[in-house]
Amino acid sequence: MSQPALLASRLGPAWPLLVLLSLCVAGTLPQARAQDAAAREIGWRASGSGGAVTAGRSREVVSAALDVLAEGGNAADAAATSLLGLSVTEHGLFASGGEVPLLIYDAKRKEVKVLSGLGRAPLDPRAIEWFYKNGIPSGGSMKSAPVPGMLHLVTTLLIRYGSVSFERAVGPTLKILDRKDRKSRNWHPRLAVTLRRLVEAERSTKGSRAEKIAAARDRFYKGDIAEELEKWYISVGSFLRRKDLAAHRTLLEDPVTVSYRGYKVHKCGPWTQGPYLCQTLSLLEGYDLKAMGHFSADYVHTVVEALKLSMADRDEFYGDPEFVKVPLARLLSPGYARMRRGLIDPQRASLLRRPGDPLAGLALRGPQVATARQYTIPVQDTTTCLAADRFGNVVAATPSCNLVGNRPGPPGVTQGNRLRSLNTTLGHPNRIQPGKRPRITLTPTLVTRDGKPVIAISVAGGDLQDQVTLNVLLSHIDFGLAAHEAVVVPRFATSHHQGSFDPNPDRGAAFISPGGLTVHKDVPEPIRRELTARGHKLRVVGGAIAHPVMLVIDPDTGVIHGAGDPRVGRSIGVLSPVP
Repeated sequence: MSQPALLASRLGPAWPLLVLLSLCVAGTLPQARAQDAAAREIGWRASGSGGAVTAGRSREVVSAALDVLAEGGNAADAAATSLLGLSVTEHGLFASGGEVPLLIYDAKRKEVKVLSGLGRAPLDPRAIEWFYKNGIPSGGSMKSAPVPGMLHLVTTLLIRYGSVSFERAVGPTLKILDRKDRKSRNWHPRLAVTLRRLVEAERSTKGSRAEKIAAARDRFYKGDIAEELEKWYISVGSFLRRKDLAAHRTLLEDPVTVSYRGYKVHKCGPWTQGPYLCQTLSLLEGYDLKAMGHFSADYVHTVVEALKLSMADRDEFYGDPEFVKVPLARLLSPGYARMRRGLIDPQRASLLRRPGDPLAGLALRGPQVATARQYTIPVQDTTTCLAADRFGNVVAATPSCNLVGNRPGPPGVTQGNRLRSLNTTLGHPNRIQPGKRPRITLTPTLVTRDGKPVIAISVAGGDLQDQVTLNVLLSHIDFGLAAHEAVVVPRFATSHHQGSFDPNPDRGAAFISPGGLTVHKDVPEPIRRELTARGHKLRVVGGAIAHPVMLVIDPDTGVIHGAGDPRVGRSIGVLSPVP
């Protein structure tokens, strides 16, 4: 007897009904799977009401972070999951021992805060003496490695703002590390062991979720993993030691904030380059940019000249505020902006380096000759990370590591060369000191309006980051472009500033290109000719100028519109997609 006939004889009259039910269930399964698949969308642009994530170029990491949101996790959980995953999938641009400045809008507290996921210089004064005697290596060296900041940042983010365990956040990363395929690397198993030891510490600790996560963090910074890191440091000539790891903290700070055309733009402090974006916006608020026309010669010229003034102040005054008194209040004051605005010649590009004198209340500290140089220092960073949830929380982060040849150690951890963003210029606010944070280029952006988050931006691109953020912001705020339009229109940036990766004690020699202006080839030729006539030293490129991603949030509907420049493979994922 056949199997169906045998089942029919045993089930009797119920057999036809069961067959019908099984057919109905079988018919609904593909439909249910299709509905599940339709509940999310991943691409270079997407809109949704259930949350959104951008994570570099990795759709796999985006999908893993969306899973966390779909399970009820929040933006902090999704960002932590993304950062851990990106440290593997974007290795070379970011790494497990890298840096992450992060901004978060907390919907419960209705506030924006900064998490400083940035490591510091060694505490040993002898190490600092070595740097002043020999210089800070700029071409790739573990001597230029700061304390690893990423894992402390991720665990602090989860403790203060998250809802999931470290084990849940790191799970997708472990799956990536465990795979045996063409993308696997010889350090993957070593890093997997290290991360599983953190999970073990979390599991074995009694107490609250926060206490468990803190135990995982302490095992890395104070326990047996710290011992292994120290052995590695000694073997490769790094100045870092266990006391540096044990002393490390992820600081919780207030953002630097400026108003611009009804919006509030929030940036990390002067241990990043972020505040100069605020200074530039203050300068530009005195102009009717829309009347000039998008990508007109007047528009590009005015924006670039404002950038030159703000970046001169960046190079002159910014540094770790725990070590130097940065005159931010005066740099951001309306009166200072009015004085500095008067220095902009509407017809001629400045070829001078022109920092102001906010303490003396003067528009100009004294123009300084800017000399051109051949900038040969290698730059290798960064990636991007944004997350927003249906509860109203938003995270913007700019993860990086600046590897430049540094290799993973025995624990699988990779650290970069970020100390080369300091210098050995006596009296300079960004000179190297024990335990000091370098003034970095990494600079995420959060924008609020009427107290609600409406824009988040992350850009990869060194000294280009806030210049491209400015491009994107102005395209959206002043010219009304949607997110997917703002990230693809032609961009421009100036090289009229000091190189942030050059530790040269002669800061004049660190200047890159007086009057230098890079524009995309899609800026019309007549505009380019006019800019050249005004004295700008033009360089025309066909590729992307930095790598932006952007979220725009409708505060009334909660719909999140996201986009990343498709020319550089940026991915956006959303839950509950909408057209």
